[in-house]
Order: sequence, then structure tokens, then C-alpha cells
Amino acid sequence: MLPTEDLFVYVYVLVDDAIGARAVAIAPRPGPAPGCTDAELLTIALVRHLLGRRSEAGFLAEVARDWAHLFPRLPHQSEANRRIRWLWGAFEQLRAMLAARLPADDCQQVDTTAVPVKHTSRVRGADGWTGPGNDLAARFGRDAAHAEWFYGFRLAIKADLGSRVIRTWAIVPAAVNERQVAGDLLQAGPPPRDLLADKGFNGTAFAAQQAARGTAVLVPPAKNQRASTPTILLKVIAQWRNRIEASFAEITDLMGLARHGAHTFWGLLTRTAATIAAHTLMRVCLAVA
Repeated sequence: MLPTEDLFVYVYVLVDDAIGARAVAIAPRPGPAPGCTDAELLTIALVRHLLGRRSEAGFLAEVARDWAHLFPRLPHQSEANRRIRWLWGAFEQLRAMLAARLPADDCQQVDTTAVPVKHTSRVRGADGWTGPGNDLAARFGRDAAHAEWFYGFRLAIKADLGSRVIRTWAIVPAAVNERQVAGDLLQAGPPPRDLLADKGFNGTAFAAQQAARGTAVLVPPAKNQRASTPTILLKVIAQWRNRIEASFAEITDLMGLARHGAHTFWGLLTRTAATIAAHTLMRVCLAVA
């Protein structure tokens, strides 16, 4: 990791160049131009996630205290939060620009992870956790990785097996057919040669659908198949599966998405887009280093 000041400079130049080249397009807003530019706010948000700082207000205070010479006209936290939500699409454009710097792997992975928004004991009925459309609202779902129920959404990603660069992602309902989600994610970009997935994606129809597109679906063997599966193959599958779990750990734990602190769906969407853009920047830099 670069020294913090160098990291700020590197990310700012990257973002400002992307905006200048129109790789990242930001819709104009009415009123006078703010003292703190969009490129500066995008930089602050990305660096916050790269450093794993949980609190947006706390990080703005840290920037004002330690890096005021880089950002002399910081907005108040409420204004910064409002403007960053406005810029959520810029994070996704930046992620796509960065991901395009690396060719997609022939082997990719798909999986989902729980994104809780409220403790299950605090759910009392309908609330404001609703996204666009009629089916995207916070609901109860089962988190198989931790063997517990949660209330919220799921984050679905499609990522390269080698570089672990996220190619496509989506926020989906908590109780969802994972094969349908994978089918939607795979529509974006060319079909991979191989697709590694968890047991929840196992299905004859799904495998046949992907085979018709030239993709072989690989899933871990079921319990009744493990005895007849060579040990070396079980070990290889486990190592491959660990790669996508490592990506989720970086996004949810290291970069703080598990403690997102959002109060609305649009706040969650913004934090997710910023986190995944920061993760893509990190993976692309590691891949080309």
C-alpha cells in the first residue's frame, strides 16, 4: 500500500483524468460550482474504502485534520454524504473503466453474500428499505456461510478466478434463486469457458443453459459424491472456492461493507458501488504491478 498522501494523489489523478476523458460522466447539477470538486469527493470516498475506514464522518474529520493541504475546501459531512449519493453512478463507471484494463479470465466465479440492513430482532413490519421495482425490498434470508438468518439483501458478483477482478455485480433480494441471478450476471460480457459456483447454483437446466452458451458449470460435489471424487480434485475445488471467499472478505470486512451504516437503499447502493470500485482498483493495481 502506498503512503496515504501518495495514495490520495494517485487516486485523484486517476479520477480527474477519467472525468476529463469522459470515461466517467457526471450529470450537471443546478447552482454554483462547489468549492470541493466531484473528483475530490470521489477520491475521498475511494481512499476511505481502500483504508478500511468505517465512518464517513470520522474519515472526513481525519482528512480535515491531516490532509487539509490536499483538500482545503471540504464540505460539511451532510453535504458530502448527499453529493456522494448523487455520484454513485460515477463509482460504477470508474469500476468498469478499471476492469476493462485487464482481459477477462476464461474461468470465472459467481456467488452471493448476505448484506444485512437491520438486526432481525428489530424488524417490526414494513419499512423504508425498498429499492427500484416491486421486488427489491429488504426481506429475511438464510446466510448459509454463518448458518443464521438475516434481514436485508444479497450482493451477487461475477469475478475472474485469477485476478479476482469483479466483472459484474448486483444487489438482489435476500431470498432469491441463485441460478437466476447467475444467469442475469452472465449476460454481461462474453461467456467464460468455465464457471465455478457453489452448490446453490447446481441444477441441470442451469448447466444446460450455460453449456449452450459455451460455458461449463463446475460445482463442488454433493455429499453422496464426495467419496467417489479424487482427493486432489476436492483440494483444487476448495482452493478455487477460497478465492471468491477471499474477495467477499476484502469487500465486506477489510473495506467495511459489512458495517455499511446506510439508512436507506440508495445509501447502501452508493456504499456498495464505492466499495466495489475501490476493490477493483486494488485488484487491477496488484495484477499489473
